[in-house]
Amino acid sequence: MSEKVLDVAGLARSFAQGETRIDVLSGVDLAIAPGEIVALLGPSGSGKSTLLQAVGLLEGGFSGRIRICGEEVGSLDDFGRTRVRRQRLGFVYQFHHLLPDFTARENVMLAQMVAGVAEGNASARADELLGALGLGGRLTHKPAQLSGGEQQRVAVARALANRPALVLADEPTGNLDEATAGLVLKAFVDLVRSSGAAALVATHNVELARQMDRVVALSHGRLVPA
Repeated sequence: MSEKVLDVAGLARSFAQGETRIDVLSGVDLAIAPGEIVALLGPSGSGKSTLLQAVGLLEGGFSGRIRICGEEVGSLDDFGRTRVRRQRLGFVYQFHHLLPDFTARENVMLAQMVAGVAEGNASARADELLGALGLGGRLTHKPAQLSGGEQQRVAVARALANRPALVLADEPTGNLDEATAGLVLKAFVDLVRSSGAAALVATHNVELARQMDRVVALSHGRLVPA
């Protein structure tokens, strides 16, 4: 059996609210195989973002085990966490977070150049990804010149630019209308599949979730089949 891209066991996270303890995650177990796209369902406040922040090494305070590509990452220092994020993870958020003064191409290039990719190679990779997402004619447009769906597709290209093993997406179509959301999600799934990456996609949209390989849901801090 091939090594899991993501292997989480007993992941827990609690918050104190006055004298009350709130268990957001209560022993989450989750494994994702190479190339597998998993939808994470749950209403707002169910802990989807908390789980993604833990897996993405964006926040501490968790207990349990997190392995990414076989490496135990939960106890890494800041340098180690940054290394894993750059080398193995890609992120797509509900809001695109593009740099407004840079073109679509440049936004995708910068993600690579920060990781040490040469400018020419970064440009070629950006054009390849944006072309695959139907933005070949919008390479030199800045975010303000793009529609919401186009901006989010640029964000998808940026997330895949460094060929991550695992893409984490937090409500990636939550800020789009239904028709545009469907188009963006299809483009996202197609590109992730063609890249060979695995993905964990948090959403509250059951119809969109059904387009993925497997669906799990957060219920009372634990993952259950959906």
